[in-house]
Amino acid sequence: MATQSPTQFLRWHQYLFMNVNWFSLTLRSQVLAGLLIPLFVQGFVGEAQKGAYFGTIRLWGLMAAVLFQALFGILSDHLRSRWGRRRPLILIGTLAEVLLILSLAWVAGLQGMSGYYILFAIYILAMASSNLSQAATQGFIPDLVPQEKRGIASGIKTLLEVPVPLVIFGLIIAPMVKNGNITGGLITTAGAMVVCMGLAMFVQEKPHENSQPLNWKPFVSLVLMTGVFTGIILGLGQIVKILLPVFPAGEKLLIGVLGVTAMAIAVVAGVFGSLTIYLRSSAKQSRPFFWLVINRLAALVAITNISVFLLYFVQEKFNLPGKEAAGLAGTLPLVLGVCVILFGLIAGWLSDRINRRLLTVSSGIIGAIGVVIMVLGQTQAMMYVAAAFIGLAYAFFSVASWALGSDIVPKERAAEFLGLQNIAGAGAGAIGAYIGGAIADSSGYVFLMGMFGVMFLLSSVAAVLVKPSRVS
Repeated sequence: MATQSPTQFLRWHQYLFMNVNWFSLTLRSQVLAGLLIPLFVQGFVGEAQKGAYFGTIRLWGLMAAVLFQALFGILSDHLRSRWGRRRPLILIGTLAEVLLILSLAWVAGLQGMSGYYILFAIYILAMASSNLSQAATQGFIPDLVPQEKRGIASGIKTLLEVPVPLVIFGLIIAPMVKNGNITGGLITTAGAMVVCMGLAMFVQEKPHENSQPLNWKPFVSLVLMTGVFTGIILGLGQIVKILLPVFPAGEKLLIGVLGVTAMAIAVVAGVFGSLTIYLRSSAKQSRPFFWLVINRLAALVAITNISVFLLYFVQEKFNLPGKEAAGLAGTLPLVLGVCVILFGLIAGWLSDRINRRLLTVSSGIIGAIGVVIMVLGQTQAMMYVAAAFIGLAYAFFSVASWALGSDIVPKERAAEFLGLQNIAGAGAGAIGAYIGGAIADSSGYVFLMGMFGVMFLLSSVAAVLVKPSRVS
């Protein structure tokens, strides 16, 4: 397959254009999964069952993301277009999701289970559109950046992917929602997405006229892979739900062991089972990639679900009503984002000069410390300290792990393999929400956060097992 040689000399604006769409992807995720979807679900199904119903909508939305992102990654790698193989899909995916996001202003006025099911359908479609855009975006760095510059490129990606959208979210959108202006928050989100899409159109791609014809056989494996991963999560989630009533009331230690064990099995078995089905004969040679995905999945089970359950967590820990809790839940990511700004570019610089596995291992340990502070801290001020630690952990993890992934995936199948890596991005939310939501309804959200701290440590263990060599 003919591939585009990475550009040897990149100007600052080229790094910006190839990474700016990460801002859009994180902002829409934070607005939807971190704020509006939890609020809507709580309003539709009530307080007692919000964790389980939220876990269900997250599970199916994120399993759709696993399927669609890998599928669209294959399509992007094989796209023949005079505009390149990434930008057309970013354009289509963004415009489709903007329409879906704006429709949520109408959903906000619905009630009961009919509102929940309509929200469910719109969320699935939004995930498909978002992953069309993301699958193409994540091909830019392997396509255009030489290996010795991928650390700084990943640092800029991290800057635009995490801190900047979290700052905008905390300063502008969260206060809108706190004041009841949901429509304004949705319009602001949609507008930012359109601007980012427009800037991404300036990426200097070259046409890939000589790409090999698309092979449809991997699609069957892709569906089977997603089915296996979903089945593992569903099965473990059902086991947890069956066993929870068996435990004596107040036996949180046993419940914690049950929950952490279920999540850990879902992470390891989900990755090995699903990727083995997809990669088949090359699975054995792809073990570094397997452990990289396990590392990313375990870390993101913690990071993603701390974010999406943050609203419910602060409601419980500080006994706050919904809108006031939304204000605090919007401000904490702002602190996290500032820390990622401070440390993201430093992490990118370090990842080009020292062992990337070492940075990835250290990120899990730092994240676990942040969770301990979050769980044991007695004041809202301590929550900001915890957010700072988790922000530092995310900066190290995001830069080093992504650069490590760019090193080991095959260049001619970069978007496909990085799409497969979305098992971590999408599967994390599904595992944490579907298994964790039921446990939180039983034992509380403060308890659930402690379980996510253990997942940070599991990510460090997996990082030790990554042997950096390019997979076939």
